[in-house]
Amino acid sequence: MAFRQRRQRLRAILTGSTCIRPGSVYDATSIRIAEDLGFELGMFGGSVASLAVLGDPDIALITLTELAEQMRRMSRASTLPVLVDADHGYGNALNVRRTVQELEAAGAAGLTIEDTLLPPAFGQTGTQMITLEEGVGKMKAALDGRSDPSLVIMGRTGAVSVTGLDDAIARAKAYEATGVDALFLTGIKGRSELEAVSAATRLPIVLGGAPEDMTALDYLAGQRVRIALQGHAPFAAATQAVYQTLKALREGTSPKNLNGLASAELTSRAMRDADVKARSGEFLGLKNK
Repeated sequence: MAFRQRRQRLRAILTGSTCIRPGSVYDATSIRIAEDLGFELGMFGGSVASLAVLGDPDIALITLTELAEQMRRMSRASTLPVLVDADHGYGNALNVRRTVQELEAAGAAGLTIEDTLLPPAFGQTGTQMITLEEGVGKMKAALDGRSDPSLVIMGRTGAVSVTGLDDAIARAKAYEATGVDALFLTGIKGRSELEAVSAATRLPIVLGGAPEDMTALDYLAGQRVRIALQGHAPFAAATQAVYQTLKALREGTSPKNLNGLASAELTSRAMRDADVKARSGEFLGLKNK
């Protein structure tokens, strides 16, 4: 499937009337599993990108090159549309423009650019925001950087939990005015905050986490939320499984007595074994056994 078709599928979600939960993906195997299970969209978060590629915490250590290469691997492995957390665009507005170009070439269906100051300034604790004016410049640069108009660009802000609701609304309205395709909100703590931002804007909303009383998809859809994240549990589950398996082996458990291993059938499906065998027969003259 061409990249444009994947982007059009993401746009269809944003212009629809319902709210969906994306599957958290981070490598070729996880995205294939998400696709096979019927997820409409994959979410490639910055935190899991840092963990999967570097094994480091989410403190802006991963580079654009590393992020784009991981996205490229997933694009090759699956046709599932992927929304990429591009953090702050890896620098100033000109870096944002380059970030868009690289992620577009890597096959992302969409990406987010946020207005957090990253990496944190020397001597500063807690989350710091860039100015609204700089945020607007980044959104404009992101739009200027895309060559495929179907690529989805989202303006992201977590201002509501840092500088307050009024500032979050001002930023959301300013980013909307630049022409971005959607607004990505983090730090929302209650219904009144979401409803206030929704009432002040017109674009589709993507919600990066929410309290327990805001999990009903019908309610979220009514506030123009089209995508609602629910964390990155798959990576946490995979980490726990690897730990338990290695611990058991280290303690002397026989491989045949290990619990929780993927079946041969699941592994074969994830690596598209049937497709590879079919190509081997067609191109190499090999007979399937």
